[in-house]
Amino acid sequence: MNEHVIVVAGGQGLRMGTEIPKQFLLMNGRPILMHTINRFIQYNTDINIVLVLPALHFDYWNELCQQHSFTVPHRMAKGGVTRFHSVVNGLKEVTDDGITAIHDGVRPFVSVETIKACFEMAKEFGAAIPVTEPVESLRRIVGNESVACIREEYRMVQTPQVFETLLLKKCYQQTWLPAFTDDASVVEAAGHKIILVNGNRENIKITSPFDLMLGEAVLTDISNNKTE
Repeated sequence: MNEHVIVVAGGQGLRMGTEIPKQFLLMNGRPILMHTINRFIQYNTDINIVLVLPALHFDYWNELCQQHSFTVPHRMAKGGVTRFHSVVNGLKEVTDDGITAIHDGVRPFVSVETIKACFEMAKEFGAAIPVTEPVESLRRIVGNESVACIREEYRMVQTPQVFETLLLKKCYQQTWLPAFTDDASVVEAAGHKIILVNGNRENIKITSPFDLMLGEAVLTDISNNKTE
């Protein structure tokens, strides 16, 4: 069964406070986006990769690939007005059936085990997403007040979110709604059940300078373990 991944990297890096979009920032000497793509190659060297970027970043990305000798085969798709529309454009580059994952370009630490588990569950049930349990107490805002929540009833959602390709394409024919915060919400709105898979805690989304610093520490730890 063919496996695909659409890597969505349309961020402008506003929370980073940098002129360079966050997906292109260097981490351990290479752009974050390259670390992310490599995770899926580690999972499956034959996976079909579609990279969604704003059109104005295409040339810059190609320059980075040459500069860093990044030769992983991938196709390009133009980013849309929203993440929803970016995924729609990415799906146009998936020309056969099988299983398709959608992954944030700035989540470079998803584990191979998490990717594998999501693909396996999607093959069996049609839709699977990785989640982790919250470790801090939660409160829900109600008007001007707040109410304590039962932490065990909640999960924090990550990517990759993985689906049968034909199901995903059908669900993305819906009209965009503000409630579509991720791919699972789109598929769920079409009436399909979502299977939860245990994610990995390191699978953070790098959106701030602190996240970048944390990412550097994770990569250093990985490098040290490889040399021991």
